[in-house]
Amino acid sequence: MSKPRIGFVGLGIMGRPMVKHLLDAGYELVVHDLNREPVQELVSLGAEEAFSPKEVAQGGQVIITMLPDSPDVQLVALGRDGLIEGVSAGDIYVDMSTIAPSVAVEVAEAMAEKGVRCLDAPVSGGDVGAINATLSIMVGGEADTFNDVMPIFEVMGKTITLCGPNGAGQTVKACNQIQVALNIVGMAEALVLGAKAGVDPAIVHQVLSGGYAQSRVSDVRGPRVIQGDFQPGFKARFHFKDLNIIMKTGNDYGVPLPVTSLVHELFAAMLAAGRGDMDHSGVVTVLEDLAKVQARTKA
Repeated sequence: MSKPRIGFVGLGIMGRPMVKHLLDAGYELVVHDLNREPVQELVSLGAEEAFSPKEVAQGGQVIITMLPDSPDVQLVALGRDGLIEGVSAGDIYVDMSTIAPSVAVEVAEAMAEKGVRCLDAPVSGGDVGAINATLSIMVGGEADTFNDVMPIFEVMGKTITLCGPNGAGQTVKACNQIQVALNIVGMAEALVLGAKAGVDPAIVHQVLSGGYAQSRVSDVRGPRVIQGDFQPGFKARFHFKDLNIIMKTGNDYGVPLPVTSLVHELFAAMLAAGRGDMDHSGVVTVLEDLAKVQARTKA
């Protein structure tokens, strides 16, 4: 069976390396982004350029989007010159952005009227996961569609799970982002407390990494935090966006999220301080400001 032609919209920190893996795997791609630089790079590697989401949909049998937020997906998928104006019956639309579950359902219902099958497939793993093709992919949609797209998912990710019907992938991603945010803040509080008490944060990290407090967040982000390296793997403003989705989803389902609410406010303070383009682990700087200490290694 021949590989389907893929249309891809959104070539940022995540989308660009994902497209590179698909090209390396032998897929033909047509790509679009408002930023010209990644488009030009990917065209030089063999992709074809499209000049609107509509053109992407006209050129692809499987259309993938990787966009910042719910309004972006609504605009690209359903707006003027959007994907919905270029799709054909039998196409598959896969949104790999992190958006509100309700929007994922809205888009799937609109696409279904055109005979297009949809999956919401948000990812976890950040830029490192995208570059290494080790993303965790959480998928909402029909099992047959999931199985049809699985070979494409396997090029970009490692842990790929069908979570339920349309919207379920986004719900699981919201749950994921709760735990990641809480782990980041827990690590940050531990490092700041240790630093304030005069203990080298590198020692704190070393000890905690060897016991029950060990976590992937600490393994990946801890060394960068104590070196003061907040180059974004996942920007704080995007995690704040996710936390807004989480709070709305909790409200929609009547689920209290008391600890997440506090973390939401810490990220709000980070953005208010003009640090939204820092890595999300940079939330430690808000706690440093409050404690009047820097959680940096003395080495």
